[in-house]
Amino acid sequence: MPRYALKIEYHGGPFVGWQRQTNQPSVQGAIEAALAKLEPRDHNIAAAGRTDAGVHGLAQVAHCDMEKDWDPFRLSEALNYHLRAQPVAILACVSVADDWHARFSAVERRYLFRILMRRAPATHLKGLVWRVNNLLDADAMQAGADYLVGRHDFTTFRSTICQADSPVKTLNRLDVTRVDGVHGPEVQFDVRARSFLHNQVRSFVGTLERVGAGSWAPEDVKTALEACERAACGPVCPPDGLYLAGVGYPDDPFA
Repeated sequence: MPRYALKIEYHGGPFVGWQRQTNQPSVQGAIEAALAKLEPRDHNIAAAGRTDAGVHGLAQVAHCDMEKDWDPFRLSEALNYHLRAQPVAILACVSVADDWHARFSAVERRYLFRILMRRAPATHLKGLVWRVNNLLDADAMQAGADYLVGRHDFTTFRSTICQADSPVKTLNRLDVTRVDGVHGPEVQFDVRARSFLHNQVRSFVGTLERVGAGSWAPEDVKTALEACERAACGPVCPPDGLYLAGVGYPDDPFA
């Protein structure tokens, strides 16, 4: 069966997350329903990462197997037609080898998190940012973030319901940048690793927000990391503002 890689953009607000759930709207379910319009049967697509409820996708990657030999452009156009009522779009579609896998072939996941710093409620960005009332010190947050980069036991920043075999992960990058946007100043996080624990990024951001607000010192992040106890983590931030921004492969199929 011909296999195709899909690059997908979506707004996570209406969905319970990426993963298909019975009688619940999911991104996976929406795309599989669109595929069934093209080839009437059960479809089971695989994605690079399973985003939670309210988390957005800028460049999620999934693959699907089709019975017909589709032109990739026509397949993407047909899927977008059937997805037009949903906040989901196929940005690109390419033919890949039968053994290529959206999840297992990936070598890096990239997440973006956005904090909007203003007292007024978010209107245009509602659901797309985490709004905080006060300005945060991005330099202090970066100093705290630097303690997290590298290979560590991330038990402190791991959800209690995480199903990963080990809490040890290698964090490739955690960059904190202030951006003066049209809707107000933001702090943006660029977080990269081969794989993540459940709620790891949101635990990082919630903890570092405490540093930016002056409630924690940057060194307190190191103390929390070394404690290897969930109770040592700062507050877990809401999913608003979190985006799966990209997936890296040894040979980018979309290049």
